[in-house]
Amino acid sequence: MTRGIRGATTALANDEKEILDVTKNLLEEMIEENRVQAHDVSHVFISVTKDLTATFPAKVLRTIEGWKYVPVMCMAEIDVPNSLERCIRIMMVTNTTTPQEEIHHIYHNEAVKLRPDLIKGE
Repeated sequence: MTRGIRGATTALANDEKEILDVTKNLLEEMIEENRVQAHDVSHVFISVTKDLTATFPAKVLRTIEGWKYVPVMCMAEIDVPNSLERCIRIMMVTNTTTPQEEIHHIYHNEAVKLRPDLIKGE
């Protein structure tokens, strides 16, 4: 079965290091919590809000061991009035036997406001 794993975070500023750091932190937790292996991933989409232009957050995926060949693409998020600022959203598509309701969708920083219903307790 192919399943999507969602993740989102926010950056404190439109700064390359900040964007890459929060993106890597989010990706690593998505990978760990869902026991994802790079060879099982079809592709990863990363969107950013219009206020994040300092770098492509997708390039941080190349720094994670074993993820060199996973297709990844950055894109602009729809500019909806009053939406969450400095937001990075990730959709990781992977082959898994994990049931949909057991997928761990990960939200960090201000992005926890986006889908509190998907955040699993400790």
